[in-house]
Amino acid sequence: MKIVLLTSRFPYPLEKGDKLRVYNFIRQLSIKNELILIALNAGDVSRENYLHMKQYCSELHLFRLSKLDLGINLIRAGLNGLPFQVGIFYKRKITSDIQKIINDANPDAVFCHLIRMSEYVKEINKYTKTLDYMDAFSKGIERWSEQSTFFLKKSFLKNEHKRLVKYEREVFDKFDSKIIISEQDRTLIPHSEREKIEVIPNGVDTDQFYPLEREKKYDLLFTGNMGYPPNVESALYTVRNIFPEVRKKIPEISLLVAGINSPGELKDSASGNIHVIEKFSHIREAFAQCRIMLAPMLISIGLQNKILQAMAMKIPVICSPLANNAVKAPVNTCILEAESVEEYSEKIRMVLSDRKFTESLTENAYDFVVKNYNWKKISEKLESIICSN
Repeated sequence: MKIVLLTSRFPYPLEKGDKLRVYNFIRQLSIKNELILIALNAGDVSRENYLHMKQYCSELHLFRLSKLDLGINLIRAGLNGLPFQVGIFYKRKITSDIQKIINDANPDAVFCHLIRMSEYVKEINKYTKTLDYMDAFSKGIERWSEQSTFFLKKSFLKNEHKRLVKYEREVFDKFDSKIIISEQDRTLIPHSEREKIEVIPNGVDTDQFYPLEREKKYDLLFTGNMGYPPNVESALYTVRNIFPEVRKKIPEISLLVAGINSPGELKDSASGNIHVIEKFSHIREAFAQCRIMLAPMLISIGLQNKILQAMAMKIPVICSPLANNAVKAPVNTCILEAESVEEYSEKIRMVLSDRKFTESLTENAYDFVVKNYNWKKISEKLESIICSN
């Protein structure tokens, strides 16, 4: 099949969850199909990264969005009622260019990654189209607004939530098939026929994430893209609430916060026992140097890739029930859950002190993730959905 894929970010390098998902879709789909990639990107793409993606695509079309473009797009979204999550990526001047690329290619199918790109193709009816919602964006914004205490920010987020609910509902009927990352996210899509959305989870690349023998420099790890507000809130909760509670019983314990775009308030928390590092040669090195990974997500939609990656590396995971909702890892046999700082402290001490239990936990977790989150099997299901229309 010939498939045109549209994505709002250049898929490589893999520093963000949405890029990880579409990159692995592309990598697997390219084995049996001809792929034509249309990608937006805020800023330049290096030649090395461009060539890396070109190996999977017969054509690669890149549209760069400048800071001026992003600003103008936001203003237009405010005026025309588009959600800002969509409007910031919609540049009217390139719509005809994108549609010409699609028509010239005359593909068997069009795959749209995220509602952010749906404005470019929602009115095209000549080709079968699949939309990857990935997450229920509207619910994520709603949860964020509920936790916000600043009036203007709360008002902005409430307005964005209303726009996203309306858009997620309307765009549903513009595509032949729809996919989403988890069952929990599917239930949050505001459409009466949401059960027709197919669940396609993320996988884990066990060629990249596997058990590594490294010196354990740190006891605890929190990792994620710190440009994503829910990650920042959870990281600060770890630093300000969980970590002090653990230190009451284990004064010498250490914490690594690893992830790009760390804000000043997080960097300022660095001390003798708290380390904030933005870049590693590969994020797996951060996992390998830590004894336990924490994922105390306070706001969570989608699927926490970091949980799958830690499991694949046999690193024990302690997370909030919200973070495990999408993964559905068996509690106490593959993963540990906690809901209060006292519970996190108790589980951390248990993992550090009971070697036999920890080894059993990580072995079970490894088997679980290899069996249930294999990119090859996941992409085969995706291909069958795209091809079935």
